[in-house]
Amino acid sequence: MLSLKSFILLSGAVALFQGAVAQDQTTQSSDKSPVDYVNPYMGNISHLLVPTFPTVHLPNSMLRVYPERNDFTTDQLRGLPLVVTSHRGRSAFNLSPIHSDGKTTLKNVQLYAYDNEEIKPYHYGVSLLDEQIDVSYAPSHQSGIYALDFQQDGDRTIVFNSGSGNVEVKANHIIASQELQNNTTIYVYGEFDQKAKTFGALTNGKINSKQQKVSGKQAAVALSFAGKNKSVHFRYGISFISADQAKKNLQREIKGFDVQQVADAGREIWNKTLSTVQVSGGQADDRAVFYTSLYRCFERPVNISEDGRYFSAFDGQVHTDERPFYTDDWIWDTYRATHPLRLLIDEKVEADVLQSYVRMAEQMDHFWMPTFPEITGDSRRMNSNHGVVTVADAYAKGLRGFDIEKAYESGKRAVQEKTLAPWSAAPAGWLDQFYKDHGFIPALYPGEEETVPEVHRFEKRQPIAVTLGTSYDEWALGQLASNLGHHQDTAGFFKNALNYRNLYKADTKFFHPKDKNGKFIEPFDYRYDGGQGAREYYGENNGWVYRWDVPHNVQDLIEMMGGRDSFNYELNRTFREPLGKSKYDFYSKLPDHTGNVGQFSMANEPSLHIPYLYNYSGQPWMSQKRIDDLIHQWFRNDLMGMPGDEDGGGMSAFLVFSMAGFYPVTPGLPVYTIGTPFFEITTMTLSNGKQFTVNAKGRSEKNKYIQSAKLNGETWSKPWFSHEDLAQGGVLEFEMGDRPNRTWGADTPPPSFKMP
Repeated sequence: MLSLKSFILLSGAVALFQGAVAQDQTTQSSDKSPVDYVNPYMGNISHLLVPTFPTVHLPNSMLRVYPERNDFTTDQLRGLPLVVTSHRGRSAFNLSPIHSDGKTTLKNVQLYAYDNEEIKPYHYGVSLLDEQIDVSYAPSHQSGIYALDFQQDGDRTIVFNSGSGNVEVKANHIIASQELQNNTTIYVYGEFDQKAKTFGALTNGKINSKQQKVSGKQAAVALSFAGKNKSVHFRYGISFISADQAKKNLQREIKGFDVQQVADAGREIWNKTLSTVQVSGGQADDRAVFYTSLYRCFERPVNISEDGRYFSAFDGQVHTDERPFYTDDWIWDTYRATHPLRLLIDEKVEADVLQSYVRMAEQMDHFWMPTFPEITGDSRRMNSNHGVVTVADAYAKGLRGFDIEKAYESGKRAVQEKTLAPWSAAPAGWLDQFYKDHGFIPALYPGEEETVPEVHRFEKRQPIAVTLGTSYDEWALGQLASNLGHHQDTAGFFKNALNYRNLYKADTKFFHPKDKNGKFIEPFDYRYDGGQGAREYYGENNGWVYRWDVPHNVQDLIEMMGGRDSFNYELNRTFREPLGKSKYDFYSKLPDHTGNVGQFSMANEPSLHIPYLYNYSGQPWMSQKRIDDLIHQWFRNDLMGMPGDEDGGGMSAFLVFSMAGFYPVTPGLPVYTIGTPFFEITTMTLSNGKQFTVNAKGRSEKNKYIQSAKLNGETWSKPWFSHEDLAQGGVLEFEMGDRPNRTWGADTPPPSFKMP
């Protein structure tokens, strides 16, 4: 047993050691730039879905790459990538370096055992073990560069593969194209830093020097380099217009063959971009989660304009327009938080994105706002038309800079003329007329045959999800109609904004499917009914999630549920209700409904606003607890740090907002709902040049609860603030504690929809 004196001395030594470590950690963190916290591997593995890819790219740029492999755990790479053509989609082209002696049988795409992989947003490095080749890569906006360091003596051979297209090879350059979907072609022009000894088409595993052009599936060429220099550098440009434009893009961006120079430029760009939001205090892992999430908000959409021109898959034409054209934006996921975040920190890009929506609508066969614009056109995936919500949100927050009248008209026509059936671009039919006449999408009974031709046979009708989602869309159109003076439209849209009421079942307090005669389908299990992904009634999530999907009128939902106490009871039940079956049974039916806390799904976008709903029902402190718990339970700075799909910013923007301390529960309404800040200080540099700072005094691991607040020095007792408050800049100051203040903000809920 230690003596008192020894104990005191030991305690002092420990204290000094801990202080030195803390000081060292502070010094280390202060030396870090925002990009140094980014961990592209965060969330690369999941229990079921593939949440994230470690993408190397510059913000919102056309060129993106990530390692070609089945998933993170596989020990082989499929060659080296040149460009990703769609978020989480396939890559175009492929590079395969290999040592060869002239007798080696070459493959179109080489499989590599690899090690020492290092990924930064602006750089990729890896060692190809069996080939003994070290790889270094850096991207620019429309071009990239590889350095291939061969460790063995002998010839250095590089195979270039096009998945489906044409390739032409010369002694020191390659011209290629690859066909994508919907008559879209991507081109590449590439240059080597030295001339090849032998080059030609790849035929039966050998270089055919008599043939320099090849076309078709898996068309490939190869080049063999000799000499004492063991390094080969390859720089290339890409284009959706032509090979000549790809060459211009390369020459504009990368002048030499220095990978480090390109990587350093990329690092500087990323630091400038990520520094729009500065955080201090908190845990290092929280900072990593935060900045990794912010980085992921810039993977999409991508600017595909090339020297004032762009190819549009929406009409198959090349257009001349000095204004940037953006695509690859999965709006069903990104309207919730990614667009509102971009509006705050980069409103010029947001205005360009919304104007791109308008141009897409003008270029398509019908003047309908897009729902899922990709490089290859609008795939019309998921349900509803939430592009109109994005437009309404931007306009309500003062963004102009885009053709609002055309945006409104294309959104209105998309809702009224296109079918509401999920995953369909067909014109409106019987199902849509029924919705207009009765105010809900009718459901089928289990086993009842589908007869509506517009309905996707796998995605089904999703009647609850579509009815609720369209109610929200029509509310957004009503907001726009009112603001733009289209008063004849306003009343109808606002009336339809209440259509969610038509499917509410008062005795269960759930949104419940009805048949075409208006009868509730029974018996019914809100956890499991609806088939795969609950699509026969909901969509990817079950009835427990969709019962809260009325973000535009939360106060009405509270009243329908019987008031605040009943609402809070049901909200708590959502987080406490067991799965009801084994995880095997649950996830075999609902593979997207992961990240469970009870029936709540942290892994899917329709759940993101749910923990904030306590602010509307007199218990802001419960929102503070839920948000802190959920983020620390499900989001971590490691390979399994994402609970489900991260759809190009769809979930990451939730993290950025929530860790800053507030969230846009209702895009379209210029209001932010307060949660709990994760850092002592968060400073956001706004597009207008002003700064908005959240100062959380005393924030620690336990001190998650807001005790009091001030906004610009004035006492603040509301668990929300307006966009106008934020846009003016200033300081939102919190006193934090380890116990709830149950009265702060309890009587001043955020505003909800009111009929004019």
